[in-house]
Amino acid sequence: MVTNPDTNGHTGGGSETVSGNPRGSTDPAVYNEHHQIFNEAPLPSTPEAWIQRAAQVAAVLSQDVVSREKKNQTPFAEVSLLKSAGLTKLLGPIKYGGGGQSWDVAYKVIREIAKGDGSLGQLLGYHLLWSWTSAVVGTDEQTERTQRLLIENNYFVGGAVNPRDNDQKIVDRGDHIVFSGFKHFNTGGVVSDLTVLEGVYEDTDKHIFALAPTKQPAIQFLHNWDNVGLRLTESGSVKIENVSVPWTDALGWDPSTKAPIESILTIPWATLLLPTIQLVFSNFYIGIALGALNFASDYTAKNTRFWPYTPHPVAKGVEEPYILQRYGSFFAHLRAAEALADVAGLKIAAIYNDRSQKRDITAAERGEVAEWVASVKVVATDTALRVTSGVFEVTGARATASKVGLDRFWRDIRTHTLHDPVAYKEQELGRYVLQGEVPEPTWYT
Repeated sequence: MVTNPDTNGHTGGGSETVSGNPRGSTDPAVYNEHHQIFNEAPLPSTPEAWIQRAAQVAAVLSQDVVSREKKNQTPFAEVSLLKSAGLTKLLGPIKYGGGGQSWDVAYKVIREIAKGDGSLGQLLGYHLLWSWTSAVVGTDEQTERTQRLLIENNYFVGGAVNPRDNDQKIVDRGDHIVFSGFKHFNTGGVVSDLTVLEGVYEDTDKHIFALAPTKQPAIQFLHNWDNVGLRLTESGSVKIENVSVPWTDALGWDPSTKAPIESILTIPWATLLLPTIQLVFSNFYIGIALGALNFASDYTAKNTRFWPYTPHPVAKGVEEPYILQRYGSFFAHLRAAEALADVAGLKIAAIYNDRSQKRDITAAERGEVAEWVASVKVVATDTALRVTSGVFEVTGARATASKVGLDRFWRDIRTHTLHDPVAYKEQELGRYVLQGEVPEPTWYT
């Protein structure tokens, strides 16, 4: 397995590791009080306790999210908080010190963190997905090695896998394979300890996934993420120049024959990462929208004035009929989105909980769960965009002030909902309803 990267326990690095970043980086020491509290407490042992732990972290992050988001610095401090709270270990085996939770709980935890800070909700979601890679495309032995490495060292995982770019090229170098390429988007890579690499093996059309230490000269970040939303995700570009990985770490490949293991990589199970991450997206969309609703309702209660120029004025902004109606609609739609996301989360969790040993899910079963996930994506996208833009109508003109920070919720949602066109999810669902067609696996389905 990969050698241990240079890391310092719960912090996973310091500002000196990103000296090329013109914006600077946050210092994990700012959360020392919280690190101490979390480090002295045992990991939660029930789903409810994990969600409560996530709510504690979200409350801390929400205190200064407006100023942090504007500065757009590399979030080492914020990721260190996820680590010390144990959230990065949520899915890991208990025997190695992990939380032993299933994906339905993970999705709720992602949602909870996104309420306080959308960027950190995305970062945690991507970490949990990439830390799960070996369980989908690796051998049982590789999965055990990977999980032990991640959990015992509390590593944070990023991924250089954007499929819209050209594939990384992989060449054979004896006992190792070497990755080279460029990715325009690489969420969380700068703050990660390990990076998931993916590319095409030379003279074939076969793909290989592998993990490599992030902090090495062969992985070069451009620090060019300065977008309107999700500004703390470090989703900028990365150059991969001759990153060497042992053949034994090529997930799902036989290092002796240097060939893919068909019983692992040519079955529907090997494509489960795609619906799994698509549901990650929807859950942080819902979390961000819930955060917007909570923030706006508090603002309305404290600051929004009633409208006096009407035949029947009320005494307070919270008594305005149109404000009550809009909040009621936002609340109802978000409740429905959460309920749908929870059903899909249970279906994903059931597959991993019940079928991991045999990996015997059929193409039809895989397609069925993908359509549940697509349904959530459509509803979450529509609802989150509606809520995060609509909250301005129930807070008032003063809520548009930069210092208030209400705009960050819409900017976060608008940025990521452009990741892959939701219109194609709607067409996919239409084919499912009218033609009984389940989707073929793609990089986005």
